[in-house]
Amino acid sequence: PEAIHNAGELASRVSYTLEDLGYQFPPYPVPPGETMDSLLWERVDEGARKRFRPYHARAQAQIERELKLIENLGLAGYFLIVWDIVEFCRREGILAQGRGSAANSAVCYALGITAVDPIQMDLLFERFLSEERGEWPDIDIDLPSGDDRERAIQYVYERYGRLGAAMTANVITYRTRSALRDVGKALGFDEDVLRHLSKHSARGEWEHSRKPLDGTKRALTSNPLTREHPLAAKLFELARSIQTLPRHLGQHSGGMVICAGQLDSIVPLQPATMPGRVIVQWDKDDCADMGIIKVDLLGLGMMAVLKDTVSLIRNHHKEEVDLAHLPPGDPAVYETLQRADTVGLFQVESRAQMSCLPRLKPRNFYDIVVEVAIIRPGPIVGNMLHPYLRRREGEEEPISLHPLLEPVLKRTLGVPLFQEQLLRMAMIVADFTGGEAEELRRAMGFKRSEQRMADIEKRLRSGMDKKGITGEVQARIVQSITSFAL
Repeated sequence: PEAIHNAGELASRVSYTLEDLGYQFPPYPVPPGETMDSLLWERVDEGARKRFRPYHARAQAQIERELKLIENLGLAGYFLIVWDIVEFCRREGILAQGRGSAANSAVCYALGITAVDPIQMDLLFERFLSEERGEWPDIDIDLPSGDDRERAIQYVYERYGRLGAAMTANVITYRTRSALRDVGKALGFDEDVLRHLSKHSARGEWEHSRKPLDGTKRALTSNPLTREHPLAAKLFELARSIQTLPRHLGQHSGGMVICAGQLDSIVPLQPATMPGRVIVQWDKDDCADMGIIKVDLLGLGMMAVLKDTVSLIRNHHKEEVDLAHLPPGDPAVYETLQRADTVGLFQVESRAQMSCLPRLKPRNFYDIVVEVAIIRPGPIVGNMLHPYLRRREGEEEPISLHPLLEPVLKRTLGVPLFQEQLLRMAMIVADFTGGEAEELRRAMGFKRSEQRMADIEKRLRSGMDKKGITGEVQARIVQSITSFAL
């Protein structure tokens, strides 16, 4: 009895939480007399004078605004470390290109991380970084698949040590087919039966349906192989019960976490199957929740094609192509897009894209941004494609879902197309805080949780009720926001 009592005493005195793991992002080494902020200002000013031709007043004002925000948020070291990786790639002749919302930053453009002039293209910086978001920026870097990408990854390991950097894990969870297969094997079902069920279970059905496993249930009851099987009902019940539970651990496609000190004192590590790599046993969402910073170094086949193209032009035409200064309004490019002659053109070569291009008729860079954004499950299921096309052709009034949303939706003709618009909508019509908006963004991620979205929908409706937004208008706003989670 005394041992049990003393164990309780000990437990009451142990105060450990996950709130502060002791993680610190590594400081970037600076020369004597410099700070990370002053060094970043110097690197950005130096790069901006090369990028902006000329370095006009509007660019200077935007750069100063961004740098002040970066300084206030204490993010100078993060930008310098990403710049350092890109500089390594440049020195080694590895084509590296920032992607995603980082393209909205003039600082990223000046540092050579991205190659799109956000000022000329009139891109919104707040989509990338703002005080309200309360989170670190996310800069993804595309690299040619294969050896070039591995060299960049190994550079990070060498720079920060084997225990100072690691790849993030990817927690593979049960989906319809894997759940049926594993449960069916455990229950002793014949392979032919499991193949039949797998064939009739739509890929991604769990994520895209409010009634998961409907197709599987129909397949169970319609086929003679399973209709009379004594364990058919149990197979369906167990397969449904393990949906979204972890199945096995994989390696993220390119996410690397970097730490000041030793990562093994902060998170569990394991050696990867590939030699020379270490994996954090948490996925990217776990790391984000714990405040651990990730940099994505992603392999992309098209980057190898671009690298070869630049070399071919240099060798055959004696011209040096600067991807940051390609002509933004080349008529031949837009004519090609409008004809849907896009086989081999990254991002716009799918059948759905080729079907939409002649109708949208892109005439400028922003039209291409819209084209890529609109051909996705969320906008299509949310019935956003056809209203946008009609409004663009002047066949329909560009009226927003609610007058309060006019500033957010004006540029996209009253139709929400981007995730950032959805988050801003929730903050405006339902008074979501920055933290709640971030929770919504995560719920919209790849591993969608039905329960998570249902809870968020309740909060959306409750917030709109308080603002007097009810009825059909409320239903349309909720549909717009929740459809993006598909």
